[in-house]
Amino acid sequence: MRTVFRFLVAGLLLAGLVACGPSKPPALPFKGTDIAGVDFGGDFTLTDQTGKSRSLSDYKGKVVALFFGYTHCPDVCPTTMFEFANAMKQLGAGAKNVQVLFVTVDPERDTPAVLAGYVPHFDPSFVGLTGNPGQIEKVTSQFKIVAQKQPTEGGGYTVDHSAGSYLFDREGRLRAYEPYGAPAGQLANDIQLLLR
Repeated sequence: MRTVFRFLVAGLLLAGLVACGPSKPPALPFKGTDIAGVDFGGDFTLTDQTGKSRSLSDYKGKVVALFFGYTHCPDVCPTTMFEFANAMKQLGAGAKNVQVLFVTVDPERDTPAVLAGYVPHFDPSFVGLTGNPGQIEKVTSQFKIVAQKQPTEGGGYTVDHSAGSYLFDREGRLRAYEPYGAPAGQLANDIQLLLR
């Protein structure tokens, strides 16, 4: 009887520990890819376009869209930023509970001043983030972003980089991946699911 009692107590303790641990959020019908529970990402701190230090965790309570790009990008970055701007319009009043973050993969050129002339052009609420090369490399590594300079004629360069975006829920949990080319309607749909 004592052995049965021990197993019962051990089972209850284990159940209690599991209940106290982090749980995977419920699945949602995203049009993008549900990535809840992945073991990458995490908080980071960079400098915004006004020169202020900003952390991902500063935006807890809002749905966050995180995109990595650079201001000299000829097509992928402005296209994605326009889609997020249009998604914000589709969200209407709900947009006030959303924060779009643009993290540069080109910190040598994308100073706070350069970001200030680029990111708010798409939407005044959007925030651009930069840092020194080591800081940017750390953040891109955290989120499994690939970024590689490609020399161009005349001594310049472009940056080949991962082009998808991440969505975080209001509790700061990584929830969805949106591939490059996701239209504003898809972005608005998936953000709206996280606003509920």
